[in-house]
Amino acid sequence: MSRSYLHRHIGTNDADQTAMAEAIGVGADRRRALERVMDAAVPAVIRPGGAFAPGALPETGASEAEALAELRALAARNRVLSPMIGLGYSDTITPPVIQRGVLENPSWYTAYTPYQPEISQGRLEALLNFQTMVGDLTGLPVANASMLDEATAAVEGMLVARRASKSTSNVFLVDADALPQTKAVLAVRAEALGIVLHETPYDPSAPAAPDAFGALIQYPGASGRIWDPRDAIAAVQARGGLAVVAADLVALTLIASPGSLGADIVVGSTQRFGVPLGFGGPHAGCLAVRAGLERQLPGRLVGVSVDAEGALAYRLALQTREQHIRREKATSNICTAQVLLAVMASMYAVYHGPEGLFRIASEINAKANSLWARIEATGAQVVHRSFFDTLTVRVPGAAGDVIAEAHERGVQLHLVDADTVSLSVGEATTRDDLASVAAAFHAVATATRPAFVGEFRSIPEALQRQDAFLTHPVFHAHRSETAMMRYLRALADKDYALDRGMIPLGSCTMKLNAAAAMTAISWPEFGRIHPLAPSEDVAGYLALIAELETWLAELTGYDAVSLQPNAGSQGELAGLLAIREWHRSRGELRRDVCLIPSSAHGTNAASAVLAGMRVVVVATAEGGDVDLEDLRAKITEHADSLAALMITYPSTHGVYEADVKDITAAVHSAGGQVYIDGANLNALVGHSRFGDLGGDVSHLNLHKTFAIPHGGGGPGVGPVAAKAHLAPFLPTAERPVSAAPHGSAGILPITWAYIRMMGRAGLTDATSAAVLAANYVAARLRDHYPVLYTGERGLVAHECILDLRPLREETGITVDDVAKRLIDYGFHAPTMSFPVPGTLMVEPTESEDLGELDRFVEAMIAIHDEARRVGAGEWPADDNPLVNAPHTAACAVATQWPHPYSRELAVYPAGNSAGKYWPPVRRVDQAYGDRHLVCACPPIEAFADAGSVAG
Repeated sequence: MSRSYLHRHIGTNDADQTAMAEAIGVGADRRRALERVMDAAVPAVIRPGGAFAPGALPETGASEAEALAELRALAARNRVLSPMIGLGYSDTITPPVIQRGVLENPSWYTAYTPYQPEISQGRLEALLNFQTMVGDLTGLPVANASMLDEATAAVEGMLVARRASKSTSNVFLVDADALPQTKAVLAVRAEALGIVLHETPYDPSAPAAPDAFGALIQYPGASGRIWDPRDAIAAVQARGGLAVVAADLVALTLIASPGSLGADIVVGSTQRFGVPLGFGGPHAGCLAVRAGLERQLPGRLVGVSVDAEGALAYRLALQTREQHIRREKATSNICTAQVLLAVMASMYAVYHGPEGLFRIASEINAKANSLWARIEATGAQVVHRSFFDTLTVRVPGAAGDVIAEAHERGVQLHLVDADTVSLSVGEATTRDDLASVAAAFHAVATATRPAFVGEFRSIPEALQRQDAFLTHPVFHAHRSETAMMRYLRALADKDYALDRGMIPLGSCTMKLNAAAAMTAISWPEFGRIHPLAPSEDVAGYLALIAELETWLAELTGYDAVSLQPNAGSQGELAGLLAIREWHRSRGELRRDVCLIPSSAHGTNAASAVLAGMRVVVVATAEGGDVDLEDLRAKITEHADSLAALMITYPSTHGVYEADVKDITAAVHSAGGQVYIDGANLNALVGHSRFGDLGGDVSHLNLHKTFAIPHGGGGPGVGPVAAKAHLAPFLPTAERPVSAAPHGSAGILPITWAYIRMMGRAGLTDATSAAVLAANYVAARLRDHYPVLYTGERGLVAHECILDLRPLREETGITVDDVAKRLIDYGFHAPTMSFPVPGTLMVEPTESEDLGELDRFVEAMIAIHDEARRVGAGEWPADDNPLVNAPHTAACAVATQWPHPYSRELAVYPAGNSAGKYWPPVRRVDQAYGDRHLVCACPPIEAFADAGSVAG
């Protein structure tokens, strides 16, 4: 048993669990405490009674060493060749200080989304650096804090253009030379929204394009072509449309910025900024806009504000741009980012600076020029004379032979057609790689090694970059590894992550992200694989993906799984698109109504809108369940047009609804399909399955239930699982919802390792331990904060909602005050005001030990007592430890202490602690930041009062 990973993952032991079960009133018998609590909490009607197929999952878990050995065997089946396929992906070099200091550092990868800005200043600063980097390189003033990938960023750019355009056209022009995966994702998304795509060659000899609300221009093109798009941009804008430019950010260090050419919107990927290929992801996409479009931006935007003492502080700006909050009025369902990867990309720019980026780009261009000369000397035709890194070469009838010979020499090229080869040079391309490619074209070896810089210039003078970039001091201050290491440490020290303590966020499942499971993602056999590599080179990846799909299908009770969606929101969209296409395949074109309970996750309604459906809201009953009477009425009202019902199980209110099978049966009887949101799957694994409850399709959050880290707000993976009849409509490479065929495959080894180390028995115990922990917290706190919703026997699922509204009525202390005061006690706050305003939703997860659970409970009880002292008049309503929280070290040692409570109570409310977390700022003024919108690194003068020179 000592070798089992299970006891490393679950924080409570048998004795703890027995004591916890007694505390929640589950009587003792001969069974284990975990079995007793699940029998009490989970309705018998949803228990499978032996429905799990034998052998589909490993019954018991492997040790860490055994799982890593199996992963090594899978990795060995991947061939690490030199990837020169291009098409938006390039082999890059991750500086070791960034690999170890960010990617492999739990202070960065175990943090949550920076919704609590006071304990997220490090991540927010890193993201502001990212926004500044993207804005500078694109030549546009405002960039957001990253997108999921380039293809979905292009979709969001198209939707921004549609909203902002004055044109009445429903046509969107797409560059014929755009990346193929971008065109494919645009086609899927446009079709659901009634947008007509018109492919345009952008060639002077081509016929005039029709009127359009916008246009996508690839710059440089997928073929490598560099051309001047000024006239094309102006032509679109003259007819009321907006120009979206998809750009290569590394190329933009040498070629004119799209903003200087007149672009309204720029999209792209920052993968080349030190982020491993990872078979397609995760990578941070980017999106920047011209002035006037700031409030149209989807996703997250970091801005600059001030704290309670007027000091500069960062926070998420214009938070209503989290479009899912608008539910059925949403224009985007994006509710996450690729924070960990955006941090890596921003630090790559910080470490190299503008001079380093220019040097890297120049070397890339020089390598491409060297190949151009050697290939053309053979008589082959390089199609475009102006290029940055990519050559398209005509070799009539011999393209397959060139590809095969290059492959034999260890280099992967791209086969365009029987007569055409494409190849792309990257930062990691070596002289040996160039020699191998030249030899594949039968170029004569040169007597001298070609220079890397200055041999040729393939960039037209009129398109060479003139405007400066990365001028802020942060991009000039950290050149040595020592300086970079300390900068990363200084930022991490400002933040609160799981390496400091519990993050009890309801609906977010902030469980342990095992170091053993994280290990493999840094191996080159997983990291240096191009997403379009030949299948014979990725046998290990394909085996891992197939096995993981089988395991997830078994755990959910579905027949097929697609791992392609790279966020939960994209998994939702994929599932709804599958339902839409299934109805259409049956000729039921009128079915477009999606029923969604009022308590649902906001992304549900937003995803339905983007899938071309009409949202109809179903009421929630007083106990928190779906109102069955209202549901039946809505089904009757929309019987002929009902497409789907979306529900979350257990409910968004943290309760197992006993009548879930009645709900799903009612929808099926009316011809609809049932989408079960998988956000709360951590309360079901091993005990029940969506497919057995009547679900037809679900997305799963691998960054929640299956232990992929949240990474400070991304990456995520949101696979979609479905019954057999919907399986043909799940995402594929031909009908994608994300850029890469297998989505963010580079982090799938984490979930594979988690399931392999836990086994079926361990996964079942993890669910039970999570439910026990939530009920223990609820039982200990219910006398201080009412538990808003419970099941039939007074128990909750894996999370509980604490009602703080009575406390506010009695004392004036708000949910915000409690959340900020928890920082002084050394905790990240639970989820605030979701799904019910004025509440806290607590999810402790199975990974926390009893000591940490008790520490949280005692902090919450102490805060309740502090609030009562405010209500009793002991402290003024406007000057007490709660409304002034959090307290920084600076305010604690200030010469003057004007407050009616002691400094010690302010900063050490639970007693002196050697591990005290000190927030770097006081409470942040959210409204000020929105009124004075600054979304790039502020000038150095802004830090004068604070004495900081950080970016």
